Amino acid sequence: MQSLAAIADPTRRRIVELLAEGERTSGELVEKFDMSAPAISQHLNVLREAGLIVTRAEGQSRIQSLNPDGFDPLFAWLEKTRSIWSGRLDALERELRAEDARNAQKTKKKKIP
Repeated sequence: MQSLAAIADPTRRRIVELLAEGERTSGELVEKFDMSAPAISQHLNVLREAGLIVTRAEGQSRIQSLNPDGFDPLFAWLEKTRSIWSGRLDALERELRAEDARNAQKTKKKKIP
């Protein structure tokens, strides 16, 4: 999944967070990081190739914005994964409660003279 690989990098995650607040020019994004404009450009290319952002030209500026549709495969994967873990965690909780009940029964029996 290309979108998951793209946001695995902390710089790219931060770019996504910044763009979630609103559109920004490439220059505005560069100002937020302690790295060169070409380095930020490479991160933007990875996000663009993953379909997570779109770029539009406005005069000499390049405006970056999130592509909500690009996150759909990631959301679908997270939902699938969450449903698997939710069922497993519910089963674990039931088992732990049953074990607590069994232990309480044993303790109760030991106290009876």
